Order: sequence, then C-alpha cells, then structure tokens
Amino acid sequence: MSVVGNLGDLFFEDEENRVCKDIPDEACRDQPQNAGLHLLSLTATKSGDGLLDPKLILPWLLQSVGAPSAAIGLLVPMRESLALLPQILIAHRVREMKRRKWVWALGSAIEAAAIFAMVACLVAFEGAAAGWSVAALLAIFALGRSLASVSYKDVLGKTISKTKRGSITGLAGSVAAAVVLAYGGALALDILPLEQTVLLIGLGVGGALFAIAAFAFTMLVEEAGANEGAENGFKAILTYGQQAWADKQFRLFVITRALLTVTALAPPYLLLSAGENGERNLGTLGSFVLASSIAAILGSYVWGSLSDRSSRRVLMYSAIAGFVVLAASSAIAMIEAAQGWWPLAAPFALFLLMLSYQGVRQGRKIHLTDMAKAEDRAIYTAVSNTMIGIVLLVMGAFGFLADQLGLSFVLGAFAVFCLAAVFVAMRLDEVQED
Repeated sequence: MSVVGNLGDLFFEDEENRVCKDIPDEACRDQPQNAGLHLLSLTATKSGDGLLDPKLILPWLLQSVGAPSAAIGLLVPMRESLALLPQILIAHRVREMKRRKWVWALGSAIEAAAIFAMVACLVAFEGAAAGWSVAALLAIFALGRSLASVSYKDVLGKTISKTKRGSITGLAGSVAAAVVLAYGGALALDILPLEQTVLLIGLGVGGALFAIAAFAFTMLVEEAGANEGAENGFKAILTYGQQAWADKQFRLFVITRALLTVTALAPPYLLLSAGENGERNLGTLGSFVLASSIAAILGSYVWGSLSDRSSRRVLMYSAIAGFVVLAASSAIAMIEAAQGWWPLAAPFALFLLMLSYQGVRQGRKIHLTDMAKAEDRAIYTAVSNTMIGIVLLVMGAFGFLADQLGLSFVLGAFAVFCLAAVFVAMRLDEVQED
C-alpha cells in the first residue's frame, strides 16, 4: 500500500497542513491512500475501455471472424444504453447502502468477467455465433458499467475532499488516453502486428485491468453513512418526467441530443466501410484507433472554451461537422473507383467524426447544466439520460438495415439525422446569456 499511498501524496500536502473541506475528519487521514486507489482503479478501467473499444476494436475482431453487420451494429447502442437505463432502477438501492465501494467493485468484476468470456467466444466461434455471443456479453459488460457509474460519484464524494476530485479523475483520464494512444500508434506503425491474436491478447489485458481495478477499489477506506434521501428513481421519472417534458427548451434539447447519438453510433460502420471488400481484412485499424485517441485529446481544447460562450453553437457546429463527414463517407462508399484509396482516407474521416462526437458530449453537458435551474438539474439529467438510453436501443436496428441495404445507406441516414439536429439546435436558447 506504500506505493499507492505515495501516488496519493502527489495530491495532498503534509498531514499537519491537510485541509478536508467536505468529508468527515476521520476520512481525512486516509485521503492519500484513497487518492492512490482511485487513481489506480480509474486508470485501469479507462485503459481497459480503450483496449475493448466497442466503436473500433470489437467491430474489427467481429469482422475478422465473419460476424454479421447486425450484431456489429448493436455493439455501441447496447454498450451505451444498458449502461444508462438500469441506473434509474438501482440508484435508490445503492443510495440505501452505507458503503458503496462494493457496488463499484462488483460492477468492475462483472466487466472483467464479460471481457474474458468475449476472448473465449472469439477463439471458439466464428460467424453469427461469435457475433451474437459477443453482443450478449457486451450487454452484461454494460450492466456492470451501470453499477459502477451509479455508485462512483458517491464514493468519490465520501473519500476525497473537494478541490482534489477533478485532479485525480483528470489525471487518470490523461494516463489512460496516453495508453490507448500508444496502443493505436503501435498498431498503426506495425510495432504490434495487426493480427487477431494480438488484439485478443490486448482484450485479455483489458479484462485483467478491470479485475485489478475491482480488487484495488475494495481496499478504499470508506466511512459508513450518508444513506438518507433514497428515492425510487423509476417513480421519480414517472412523477417528474411529464413536468420536465412540458418545458419546450428541454424538449428541443432532448431531440437534438437524440439526433446526435449517431455521432457515437457511426464509427463501427465507418470502419466496416473501409474494409468492405469481403476479405475480412481491415488493415487501417491502428490508424483508426490513433485518430480516435487524438480526437479525444484535442476535443476538450477545441470545444471547451466555446461551450462556455455558447453550448448551443457547439451543438450546431458539431452537427454540421457530423453531417459533412457522414454524407461524404456515404457517397464515397458507393463509388467503386474509390475503394482503392478510401481505406487510407477513412481514418481522417473518423478523426473529424470523433471531433464532432466530442463536441456533442461537451455541448450537451454544458447546455443542460446551464439551461436547468438548480432544483431541476437532477431530474432533467435523469429524464434525458433515460430517454437517450431508449433511443440508443432503438437505433440498434440500423445494424439490421446495414445487412439488408448496405453500409452506405446507414451512413447516409446518419448524415440526415445530423442535418436535422442543426435545425433543431438553432431553436435552443443561448443559455450562457443572462
């Protein structure tokens, strides 16, 4: 534990001068150890997420074993929606617990087990059996993620003092981004050969990282208490959802966000379009991972300050960028003469699309925060997340359409959704103005 404690000491002054702003005094002395455990656990899970990557790496692996597009198209909707929807049903149960670190550890352990089972399925099966098995296991992974998500903020708030939380979670995100960037670079530069075996080993490492995180999190020193105010989230949605939907600006926001879910759903189809030659060979995967990682790192700089000036314009600009990239990709995917150079150009298209996706994420978080009154913010967030979770599940149908009508049709449909989002976002208020 001394190594973990030394990591935590990076964030805190010596014990005599340590200030604990909003956590109990008895929790104050354990902050360095807890900070190190948070940093280790978050870095491990975020890195594991990057090695799994349902937008790029899992689709490549499923394509390599001949899985149907319908199964591949379900990966992102299932991962995103099933991480959101169960939270509304379990939040009050978690709130009733005196120590919630066990919920986060259980969720991470479930994620680790699901990843190990995916590796086994990809080794044992091919075709539809592999595709649907992995899709089902990703659903289990997402349920584990919902447990971790619904419990983490409470545990962080009980174990780490205000003014230190962002530093710890931010550093974990930066380290994980560097790990994924290095992994993508190694694949792109052929330092690691782009072979199924290599990616399966990477997937297994991701599972091991989630297992390490689950074990490390159980060692947190979490004081009991703060379990009052537990309210059945599903009943709250029924009670307050109609009231939230009556707000015109909230309706426009949810519709905009729903239309722009396609920026998260499109990457697997873009990847598949670059390898749609029937040979199960997507040699540009490393470049795709590299492009996605760089876009994630740059996105906060590109959109951050603009969101504080106008989150409405960030949503509009992101929608315009998504429309241009997806419309162009759809057109190119239909041109037979472009098939020779499109695999080389597609990673650049993904880079622009992921910048658009980062803008959507940044813009919708800031817009909802600034739009809602303090007393409405929690219920607006819960209602919008629930609605988007349902939308994502429905959007999984595009995987079946890709099998029937082709990838170009799906990319074109997504472009239309982005274009519609531009016009809806135009009707949003400038919530940053007084």
